Amino acid sequence: MVIYKMHCDHTIDFAAEELKKYLRMMTPDIGDIAIESKADAADGFRLGLLSDFGIPFEGKDPKLDDIVHIEADAEGGILAGSNPRSVLFAVYRLLKLNGCRFFFSGPEGEYIPMQPLAPTSYHKLADHRLRGHTIEGCPSMEEVLHYIDFHAKEELNTFGLYGIDIYHRRNYAHWHNEANRPAEAYDGDLAETQWRALYESELKKRGMLICSGEHDIVPLAMGFDLAARHLYISGEKTIDEASLPYLAMHDGKRGLYETNDILWSQLCYSNPKVRTLLAEQAVKMVRERPSLDYFGVVFADGSKNHCECEECQKKRPSDWYIMLLNEIDAKFTENNISTKILFSFYVDTMFAPTTEKLNDPDRFLFQFCPIARSYLESITEDMVIPEPLPFRYNDWDRPKNTREAYSLFCEWKKMFPGPYSVFEYHFWKHQYRDPGSMDFARRVYEDTVSHRFMETCGCMQDGSVKSFFPNGFAEYIYAETLINRELDYQKALEDYYTALYGDDRDTVLTYLTAITEAFSFAYMEGELSTKPQHGTHYNPEREAHFQKVPQLCRQMRDYIEKRSPEKRRTRGVAWQLLLRHTQYCEGLAAVMAEKCVGNDPIALEKLMAFLQDFGKYDYEIGRYFDISLMAYSHIPVIKQMPAIEQ
Repeated sequence: MVIYKMHCDHTIDFAAEELKKYLRMMTPDIGDIAIESKADAADGFRLGLLSDFGIPFEGKDPKLDDIVHIEADAEGGILAGSNPRSVLFAVYRLLKLNGCRFFFSGPEGEYIPMQPLAPTSYHKLADHRLRGHTIEGCPSMEEVLHYIDFHAKEELNTFGLYGIDIYHRRNYAHWHNEANRPAEAYDGDLAETQWRALYESELKKRGMLICSGEHDIVPLAMGFDLAARHLYISGEKTIDEASLPYLAMHDGKRGLYETNDILWSQLCYSNPKVRTLLAEQAVKMVRERPSLDYFGVVFADGSKNHCECEECQKKRPSDWYIMLLNEIDAKFTENNISTKILFSFYVDTMFAPTTEKLNDPDRFLFQFCPIARSYLESITEDMVIPEPLPFRYNDWDRPKNTREAYSLFCEWKKMFPGPYSVFEYHFWKHQYRDPGSMDFARRVYEDTVSHRFMETCGCMQDGSVKSFFPNGFAEYIYAETLINRELDYQKALEDYYTALYGDDRDTVLTYLTAITEAFSFAYMEGELSTKPQHGTHYNPEREAHFQKVPQLCRQMRDYIEKRSPEKRRTRGVAWQLLLRHTQYCEGLAAVMAEKCVGNDPIALEKLMAFLQDFGKYDYEIGRYFDISLMAYSHIPVIKQMPAIEQ
């Protein structure tokens, strides 16, 4: 058998190697498989671009629009794509249509059946152009590499390399789990140079689009040491006096804002020198990262702390933002840099500019980053959108729901013709607010479908690359719906759970549904308080629901322990995760049972004990579940201690 490469490209080289590997795994007795380059091959497996086979391209931009075409069987056939990345996706789609499953990142998350390929016909233009994820939470270097491989197998095409040092530093310090895991050796400079180069190489081998930049640009332009962020906050490190004139003014003084966080402190954006420094920093960063397709430019990560000098207050932050973007665009043009610029609807820049416009809209991609929204509703075609919230300098109101956030986005649409994408946070803190994951996965699906009504070209997720607890269905439904927004949710759910749990599917679904109902995604998101003056999570009626959780967990543990041992490794991993999940839910329910009735000090005491106890499983399940990010999600909720009337 021969695999022919009809087109010369390193990603198609990789696609051919992947096809060879998995064909050998599916049919171990197949013998040797040769890989050759032959532009006019007429038999065997032929990998190439649509144009190599005379197949029409129905997209708009072959670099960005992924079209996968398959006509193949056990003897060979055509695997084509609109670009080299799509050829790789054609290989993975062929495998998935023939029973292969990629449940979790890493080799142990793969199920490869031993069977020959069946006749397979498939042709699909992905419904969303931009489909991606970023690094977040607390991953190790190995976990990021495993996720990059998994990311391609999900047919996601874009990856964000933001905050590499911050997230890796937390992992190797075992943030919020120090009692169970001592800090490990870690070099932040190495992570931002060699590891970044490693990630970019692995991404480009798969033909991925790469994004970087974001909040780093502000402190780097000021010459601050990003790796010493914690030292500025603690007061052990101070800023250079020369940078003071460039920092935002508050109460008549310039300096870092409140906590001295260099990533949260804004600058004096009306100062032309500040904008010049930022533009020069953008050029420097892009030159250091030649693999970038998109460079993100945003202000500091803090909100409502913009400069209060007389000149800055003459315009909205978004107007100064547009002026900065135009200057960066001009610098890129001057330096023959073709990289696209991402700019964002985010905290203060949720409010559209009123006076400034982009000089060259074709350079830009706009990101709707609804970090202030409700995860209890999605935008629908018939939804009534309210009037936009009013802008007040450093004193605006946060959107209370998704509709209010979207109405502000609509104001941006009036000044920028597009394209638009969404930068979401499902797999950040919000996934931990639904331990059963059933309502959460449905929200991921419905939000992804809503891109059609929002007229956005796709989505990037700011979230953990270890979102597989108790399984990876939410990740799966996110990726599949970005490809096909007509996907039937219930059929996809049943298919995934059958493939992972077999005949035990309904038992697992019953358990997880009961867990979701007991915790209540709405309650855990802080939207069911019966007395908001007592806090976002005061609701004594929830206590009875939390008290049901131990019995649900014991029943599931008994069921797991009575099952025969699994031979299939992926299912063995899935059942072990489910076993730990019962312990996790039981421990968290005990915390929330105290929180909902206002026993806040007891809830906090129980939470810290629970985190220390459950943290010992990090060695076992840490590649699938981000224990540190989970703790970060729950600690602020439980520490919120308003006075309770007696």
